Amino acid sequence: MTTRSTGQSWSLDIALAQGGFDALHPEGKGTLEQLGHDHTDFDKVFALVKSGAMQPKAWGAIAAQAQRRAEHHESLGFARTASDLYLRAAVMYGRAQYSIFDPVDARKANLRERCDHCVARLGELRGNTVRRVELDFEGRTIYALLHLPDRPVTGAPAVILGPGMDMIKEDYIYAAERYYTARGVVALSIEGPGQGETRVNGCTVTLDNYERAIETYAGYLAGLPEVDEHRIGMFGISMSGYWSLRALANPDTRLRAVASYEAVSGDFETIFERAQPSFKNNYLFMAGYTDEEAFDRELKQQMPLGDLVRNIERPVLLGTGEFDELTPVENAIATFEKITAPKEMRVYENEFHPLGGVAAEVFAYSAEWVRRALDGAFDTPGRDERFFVHRDGETTEGSADPRWWLGAAPANLERLRNSGAQS
Repeated sequence: MTTRSTGQSWSLDIALAQGGFDALHPEGKGTLEQLGHDHTDFDKVFALVKSGAMQPKAWGAIAAQAQRRAEHHESLGFARTASDLYLRAAVMYGRAQYSIFDPVDARKANLRERCDHCVARLGELRGNTVRRVELDFEGRTIYALLHLPDRPVTGAPAVILGPGMDMIKEDYIYAAERYYTARGVVALSIEGPGQGETRVNGCTVTLDNYERAIETYAGYLAGLPEVDEHRIGMFGISMSGYWSLRALANPDTRLRAVASYEAVSGDFETIFERAQPSFKNNYLFMAGYTDEEAFDRELKQQMPLGDLVRNIERPVLLGTGEFDELTPVENAIATFEKITAPKEMRVYENEFHPLGGVAAEVFAYSAEWVRRALDGAFDTPGRDERFFVHRDGETTEGSADPRWWLGAAPANLERLRNSGAQS
């Protein structure tokens, strides 16, 4: 536990009690719908939640309702209805176990077992197109789900779906089918070091092992007959947006292109010292730290991307909210400007970190962008596309700067440009 979370957990409880989930993540429901949550389930859960401690119970209770309904339909032979309900149950059991940070807590294990059971049932009911993957990684095991098109494919493009730090591999089942496998693309939703089952089974995150895990997953995809090893990309949101940029900066990476949304790309003081205390709590757990000062010294101070992104040589798409509370937009722009590879940036007006108001658009666009990038559509040297996406449906082309800046740049952005450093 961090010093801030110990003394300020009451503030999160008040926010949940008074404003529900939206008080913590404005319009975040839109993003969770893209992660397989039915909005009616979501509303049922947060009708039961008045404090953070109540979340595992609430998520588990509503998950059980969906599971019972799935079992009913399965018993009558309605496979698609049942599999859809198993998906709803799986993502809710996943949310329930996430809120328990002790890897040996039996309650966490029980909720994980129920999540796995629901995924296994939906996989079988969908013709084994969703498959569990376990890979050896530096003496540990990392876990993923493979998502295949309904019809057999060979030499198809493939995309790694990277979860944010408070996500798990099951969160991408819905998006993988809707945006990738339905269009003939193989998808692999992953849990890197520090996440989900990977963390529970002893693999913590370090400064640079997540990007090595990405390469391990890419190598697995490259070995599948369904996949063209030269057309493997990645979609990452939040911390996976960060990790995917680190991976793409490796000159030997198998990744052909990356769509990075909501990446924590500037300083790590904002996310760990000024945002919700739960973010830092979670990352300490992911990294296996109990000593906050040691974590700050040994990991946090080393995490900013800085000039590492100058090593990127392949197409990259960056997307962020105008008011992302974890990375100020000027920091994201400064990171983008350091990249010399073919690049594109989209800033979404009045959006916060979850990008909930534009989530469906973001998931659809990034999937199509990655597919085109894997086919070489954006390989033009010097490509630099910038867009500011307005709430009223208009899009400013040629600049990602918010219009209210009136053509000026924040002092912080000018300092970043002049110093060449992140702050």
